[in-house]
Amino acid sequence: MNSGGPSVAELFARYGPAYRWWVTLAALTGTVSCILSSTIVVVAQPDIVGALGMGHEEGQLLATGFLAANTGFMLLNAWAVERFGFRITYVASISIFVLASVAAGVTNSASVMVLARVAQGASAGLLQPLSMQVIFLVFPPERRGTAMGLFSFGVVMAPAMGPAAGGLLVDAFSWHAVFFLCLPTALLGLLLGLVFMPGRASASDRRFDLPGAALLALAIGLLLAGLTNGQHHGWESDTVRLQLVGAALATVGFVGWQAVTPAPLMNLAVFRHGGFVAAAMVAFIYGAAMFASTYLLPLLVQLVQGYTPTRSGMILMPGGLVVAFVFLFAGRMADWLPPWIPICLGLAIFAASSALMGGVGTDTPFWTLAFWILLGRIGLGLAMPNMNVGAMRALPAALLAQGAGAINFFRMLGGAFGTNLLAVHLERRTAHHAEALNARLEGGAAVLDARRLLENLYAQGGLPEVIRRDAAHDFLTRMVEAQGLMLGFRDAFIVTGMLCLLAILPGLTLRQKPPGAALRPAPASRPG
Repeated sequence: MNSGGPSVAELFARYGPAYRWWVTLAALTGTVSCILSSTIVVVAQPDIVGALGMGHEEGQLLATGFLAANTGFMLLNAWAVERFGFRITYVASISIFVLASVAAGVTNSASVMVLARVAQGASAGLLQPLSMQVIFLVFPPERRGTAMGLFSFGVVMAPAMGPAAGGLLVDAFSWHAVFFLCLPTALLGLLLGLVFMPGRASASDRRFDLPGAALLALAIGLLLAGLTNGQHHGWESDTVRLQLVGAALATVGFVGWQAVTPAPLMNLAVFRHGGFVAAAMVAFIYGAAMFASTYLLPLLVQLVQGYTPTRSGMILMPGGLVVAFVFLFAGRMADWLPPWIPICLGLAIFAASSALMGGVGTDTPFWTLAFWILLGRIGLGLAMPNMNVGAMRALPAALLAQGAGAINFFRMLGGAFGTNLLAVHLERRTAHHAEALNARLEGGAAVLDARRLLENLYAQGGLPEVIRRDAAHDFLTRMVEAQGLMLGFRDAFIVTGMLCLLAILPGLTLRQKPPGAALRPAPASRPG
């Protein structure tokens, strides 16, 4: 008998056909906890950065550190499942996640906070492909799209409710409380996993690819560090150049090693299938657009619109709730339509939403913003289940484990790079617009009139004459900085929309025939 728990066949014999739904629930609760932790922190990030005295680089690591660890550990999933089985891998990942969440919730140290976020990302990286693999294992081909849609429904409810709940907790208590919100679902997932997760199919002594893991960690870490430091220390800096060259060499070394090692982290055989390659390209750009927009939106409404954490969370809720139901519909579509139709439609809708966000202003009404966000989430909801199903359908059964890890890896890799690069782009464009606007403060009739008006107002308020001019200039400077920031956000959303349009090109090639189509009755032939 296999180690690490009973087999899928034994669990079906024990629990009957309902077993597939129990194991899906187990996978869902664990994954929801991890996704909740990745989104709930966004609305609390300004408070965390301020409370812990973090610099820009450390604050950015709260998002990119989580995503980078998530990305790297996704490729460890196939080895862990083969070596230890679903049950042990799942339980260990959830346990690490719980400990990291508690550590993040009680710490007052910036270093411990970053390490806890990295640990949360690592455990999430192991869990997400495991959940997808279990669903494909226990459901027949013609029902996998529906199952994936149901699973995705629950997964999307986390980011839908997370920011709003996080904002309420920050305003009512403090930022510490947001890290404890995900513990109930994590503990429930731990209990369900102990009961319903299967072991491993057969004994395996597959060795861990330590050189591959080291090269991957080095490549991702150096590249993210180089992209972040390039903005602050200059792209001509020797340190930045060394980091980027090191990342390139580590990437080449990783790919070369994966091609020759007998037990690779990423089985390059998945790239022999054109459908999987196209889905991986879509997943990378999809992840960049999704995570970058999730990172930008709470910052936009808090820094530009002046929303509280609660209000910034509430504006994301309508889109999250709607997209949860879109996932159910999109999963059903995956059983009957070729993947390219909902994928390309979803990407086009998200691009349209980003174009609308490119016109955001300081006076854009709450419900207008909420509708633009909702529209984009509908697009993401149409694309994601079909992207995953299209990738897995392109692979033979022997490569499903590697494929599940790889497609999630590319989505999260896109998310890590997209968030980092969009943050850099936002800074550069904000500085560019602020510099251009500041030049106007040096002269011009409108500026002089505004300055005189402000000085008169300060005089009426009793401000001494010696500081009125400086106060007026300071007020105008801050107004220009706010306007520059808003224009920077506009540019960032335009870039996000262009990325989605780019992803349509590989999406058009995903034309696999859905298994549900084979179940349709053939048209009756005409007599004679």
